Amino acid sequence: MRGPFNNRPFSSRLFSTRRRRTLAAVAGAGALLVVTGCGAADMTKQSSPYANADGAKTVTLSVQSWVGAQSNVAVAQYLLEHELGYRVDTVQVDEIPAWDALSQGRVDAIMEDWGHPDQEARYVKDKKTIVNGGDLGVTGHIGWFVPTYFAKQHPDVTNWKNLNKYASQLKTAESGGKGQLLDGSPSYVTNDKALVKNLKLNYQVVFSGSEAAQITQIKQFAKQKKPFLTYWYQPQWLFKKVPMTEVKLPPYKEGCDADPEAITCAYPKTPLQKYLNADFSKDGGKAAAFLKNFRWTTEDQNEVSLMIAEQKLSPDQAAKKWVDRHRSTWQAWLPK
Repeated sequence: MRGPFNNRPFSSRLFSTRRRRTLAAVAGAGALLVVTGCGAADMTKQSSPYANADGAKTVTLSVQSWVGAQSNVAVAQYLLEHELGYRVDTVQVDEIPAWDALSQGRVDAIMEDWGHPDQEARYVKDKKTIVNGGDLGVTGHIGWFVPTYFAKQHPDVTNWKNLNKYASQLKTAESGGKGQLLDGSPSYVTNDKALVKNLKLNYQVVFSGSEAAQITQIKQFAKQKKPFLTYWYQPQWLFKKVPMTEVKLPPYKEGCDADPEAITCAYPKTPLQKYLNADFSKDGGKAAAFLKNFRWTTEDQNEVSLMIAEQKLSPDQAAKKWVDRHRSTWQAWLPK
């Protein structure tokens, strides 16, 4: 996902693995008003012109750059506007600055968080300026994947112990004679470099630059039926276009990721969370109640993501299509 790829310890419960910065899919969508600044550090100094406006029936949502998060916001925005009569403004903010903006009331809600234990401790437990808005209903998981067509030809490649056997087939011009492990942005928080080193794998982590660039590379490999090994995550609509099979890393156990430099285990599965500004949670009326009730499935999110990223619908158009098809699902989110 995005921004900060630092070496802080990961929580055994939640972890900040998906750090993507900018995905073109949201930029071209006229339905989402994106307020941006010069850099991530400046984002918290910019707020929606409608945020906390006296007497205005408005909601400001943080929208992250990966398409799954955009799908959450698109559907929430559509229903807030068309069913509850709110004006919705969205602000694109990197993950860590988004917590600062949420604490300050510059945004009202984050719809998809992959786990930031440091921020939870500071803002939820200590300052109490942010509250947990409940499960999104989607479980996130990071892993290493190979194309299913390659896994069928070489079933043992799906065990990390056999990866070195295939390093020569997975090398590229960018991997320096070693096998290539394709990652997204250098800003993503991953364990991949440590895993390659600690598991003694003859691989080089190669960053594509962004989620969009990584998707393009994966599609090119798949079109040519070339083997590849990539860092990837679920939920993600691309699995419907390029079937991939996960490589089994040493199993995740509680605390195995406490020391980022010594990690030898797989990534955990993470129930994705929503977070609300504490004042908004208390005084946000039907909008706050709706966002707390918002809960859908991986299949729901992927359905909208596929329309945005692959079919090139605007987020508003994709949201409308989903809303028209799933009335019984979203009606349960509306406050009584």
